[in-house]
Amino acid sequence: MEFQQTGFADQLNIETPEQVDLRFPVAGIGSRFVALLIDHLIQIATLIIIVLALALLPGDNHAAKAAEFDTATKWFLAAVTFIVFCLIVGYFALFEAFWHGQTPGKHVMKLRVIKDSGRQISLFEALARNLLRFIDLLPGFYFAGVITMLCNRKNKRLGDLAAGTIVVHELPPDDRASDAFLSGETFFAKQQPKPEGALPADAIARLEPADLHVMETFFTRALDLDLQTRAAMAARIAARMAAKMKVPLPEGNPERTLEALAKAMRGTGRRF
Repeated sequence: MEFQQTGFADQLNIETPEQVDLRFPVAGIGSRFVALLIDHLIQIATLIIIVLALALLPGDNHAAKAAEFDTATKWFLAAVTFIVFCLIVGYFALFEAFWHGQTPGKHVMKLRVIKDSGRQISLFEALARNLLRFIDLLPGFYFAGVITMLCNRKNKRLGDLAAGTIVVHELPPDDRASDAFLSGETFFAKQQPKPEGALPADAIARLEPADLHVMETFFTRALDLDLQTRAAMAARIAARMAAKMKVPLPEGNPERTLEALAKAMRGTGRRF
């Protein structure tokens, strides 16, 4: 993993085990602040709706019932506390864990939270980075978090440092397929003619056990990647296999081609 500055933007470079160079522009304080403001406005609006809904609930002598503080009232207060907690912490953690590292605010600003390795964050990392949000808020409105971000080149707040995460800009589709994203190589399907028939066995025989290992590693990690990164990685690996086999590959989805190649290699009877 490498960190560098390109122009006025900071960039995170990650070389994966599949020898694919992933490049992510690191999100700055300004774009993250706007995304956070959008998220907080959504939280406030949701909280107002919940309070109004509770206030409109039918019932008489609410003050007397609250004074009694019976079991039902305790459960009610527990439910309200849980809802508030979900709005403060769960909102960010659940969205980031199950919506590919994005909240509605980050989605609007084209930002995404990822691991330092470039992989999608799990629920554990999402909870870890957001539980420390309370400390980042001290002594008021993310003062500690902003100071921490200014003290490191990756713009990480305390939650990011603890969880091993980083906030990056999403690349538009055209940029994902560009030389900057694929390290000088374009999508293989665009640069190879469509062949007739299946790949010859003598071409597949040029591949080595290490090549099968690269493809199987890709399949293992594929579900952790977003669709654009997954497609770009498959195209890069397919181009590498084509160069070693010295034949063009079929046009279409490079991932399906890799699956066919791996299946053919396992069926050759060679020891991998």
